[in-house]
Amino acid sequence: MPVQKFAPMTKDFPTFDCDAHVTEPPWIWERAKDWLTKDELEALKTTMWFDAETKQLIVNGHAGAGLGSQRIGGTPGVVNILSLAGPGLKHNIQRALNVRNLNPKTAISQEQADYLDHKGSYEPQARLRDMDTQGIDQVMIIPTDIDTYPWLQNAVGARAMCKAYNEWAYDYCQADPKRIFFAALLPMQDPIFAAQELYRVAAKGCRVGLVRPIDAMGNYPIQPKYEPLWQAMEETGIVYGMHPFPAFGALKPPGYTAQYSSAELVARTVITAGLPHQFLTNVQNFQAEAALWVALVLMSGFFEKYPKLNAAVFEASSTWLSFLLDECDKIYKLYRNERQLPALKRLPSETFFEHCLTGFEGDEAPPSRLPEFYGDILAWSSDVYHHDGDDVWRAIETMRQNELPESYQTKFLGANARKLYNIETPQTFIRERVTEIERPDWWPTDEEIERALEREASVVRTYGEGAHSEGAHRVNGHALGGDRV
Repeated sequence: MPVQKFAPMTKDFPTFDCDAHVTEPPWIWERAKDWLTKDELEALKTTMWFDAETKQLIVNGHAGAGLGSQRIGGTPGVVNILSLAGPGLKHNIQRALNVRNLNPKTAISQEQADYLDHKGSYEPQARLRDMDTQGIDQVMIIPTDIDTYPWLQNAVGARAMCKAYNEWAYDYCQADPKRIFFAALLPMQDPIFAAQELYRVAAKGCRVGLVRPIDAMGNYPIQPKYEPLWQAMEETGIVYGMHPFPAFGALKPPGYTAQYSSAELVARTVITAGLPHQFLTNVQNFQAEAALWVALVLMSGFFEKYPKLNAAVFEASSTWLSFLLDECDKIYKLYRNERQLPALKRLPSETFFEHCLTGFEGDEAPPSRLPEFYGDILAWSSDVYHHDGDDVWRAIETMRQNELPESYQTKFLGANARKLYNIETPQTFIRERVTEIERPDWWPTDEEIERALEREASVVRTYGEGAHSEGAHRVNGHALGGDRV
């Protein structure tokens, strides 16, 4: 049996993963009747329902909607990027598996797909075991179908969906409530419903209310109509969790042509320009939504109107933030006399440092080079189990390579998040890295991984004469069966 090995590492502080994901399983809908009133259940069925027979998510009457979070257990021939990045599933191994999957003869089998579908994305005990391996002492879980919920057209159905998810997430956390915490979904379709749900989850110990920063159906989330929600956040101490996402737009209502997200412009540019580049589609769109939201809340005086409200910027990297804050300060100083809104009491950057925190992922080096700037506003996120996720040892490795003092590592990897969320520091925590993981016989070899990382490894060409068999596929000179030619 192959054994995957890792270099020994240690840490002397507890970590907190401020943004890791769950995939919403089918039993959220199976158990909805236990959590909802009869009217809420009926509204949920016509708004967002998982049909167990066809295994499809039906949203606003459209079958096959969503990202496929409910397809648990894996699918043959599919590398499920939503639940892939478990312990040791580094990006080079993911690459090898994807390259292997190009050939029907070596495509992912049901057994392999099931193994790669990390059960911790929907089962808490499995997650706790994975956290032990990944060096994660505490975690904030966040749902996956973030581009679906803002488009639920029935406000009562949206409230029911949020309530059902939040009840499931709360139960999930009970496996170890000192290690796992949940960010609540809020029905932003109706400000009163959103405030009511916030009070309800606050009574369950929830620390974060999730808000997608888009203008879905005219509901950009800093509008005055949401004042009951912002006041509820101030009263309860629940953090405004701003989480961006790619803007697919599949659930836009008929006739709704307005651009609803800066990420949507990125997606349109990628499609029309023929530039299917991962930096644009999986990085720049997150940053675009987040940067617009940060600029709007700072320049509008949002936090001066709600001085007790705090916010976390999730999954948008952090390198862009120093430039944006400098620009906001500069623009405010230059044009304050022409400002239509009330004068700000402090510079935008000062407001961010007072009220906000931004997430970063473990392969980001710039924060380690600017510790004085990021000192109190940075919090690590693994993004596990999504495909770009990684463990805390990767983050520590990046920080040590940049000679970041351990005092800053302690803050960035846990202390800052716990302070914002008002969560106690655990007295016992993971100190040593797990250095060996047993793998199945089909696990990619070092040679296969090396070949898969070659530039053209994922380009499939069909050869005629001269191939081992008629119509055989080869990738960069390699027969996809594994033989070199």
